[in-house]
Amino acid sequence: MKTLIAASLAALPLLAAAGTTHAADMTYAEPAPTFQEQDRVGGVRIGYLDCQIGSGFGYVLGSAKTADCAFTSVIDGEPLDTYSGSIKKFGVDLGYTAKGRIIWAVFAPTAGYHKGSLGGLYGGATAEATIGAGVGANVLFGGTSGSIHLQPVSVTGQLGLNIAATGTSMTLQPAS
Repeated sequence: MKTLIAASLAALPLLAAAGTTHAADMTYAEPAPTFQEQDRVGGVRIGYLDCQIGSGFGYVLGSAKTADCAFTSVIDGEPLDTYSGSIKKFGVDLGYTAKGRIIWAVFAPTAGYHKGSLGGLYGGATAEATIGAGVGANVLFGGTSGSIHLQPVSVTGQLGLNIAATGTSMTLQPAS
C-alpha cells in the first residue's frame, strides 16, 4: 500500500504537468473575428429613397431645386422616414424642367436603419438632356459620417427642355 501511495505521489507532478499542457492548449485560440466594413460601394441594401424634384430654371452657371424624399425599407415596403432638401448644380445648366424624380438605392454597412440617418450633404456630378421627356445620371457621395450612403449612380426622369453638365450637391434634412 505504501508503494501504491508513493507511486501515486510520484506520478502526480507528471499528471499535473500533462493537465497544464492540455489546459494551455485549450486556452490558445485563433483571434476572434472582427467586423471589417466593406468599401463605400459595398454594404447591405436596406431600402430606397424616392425624391420628387421641384420645377425650375437652369441658368448658365447652375440651378437650385427643392427635393421632397421618402425612404422605404426593402423589408416591409412602408415609408419609414421623410426628408426635405435641395439640389444645387454648378456648371452648364440651360433650360427649364417642370418636374423630376430620382430613385436611389440606399446601402448601409449592416441591415439596420435609424431615423434621420440619410440627412447630410452629398456631392458629385450630373449629366442631363431633356426635350419633352428626358433622362439624366447623378453620381453623388456623402451623407452623415459615411455610414449610410446612396447608390453612387442613379437615373433621373424629368419633363421640360434642358441640358446640363454640372457639379452637383444635394442636402437632405429629416422632415418634421
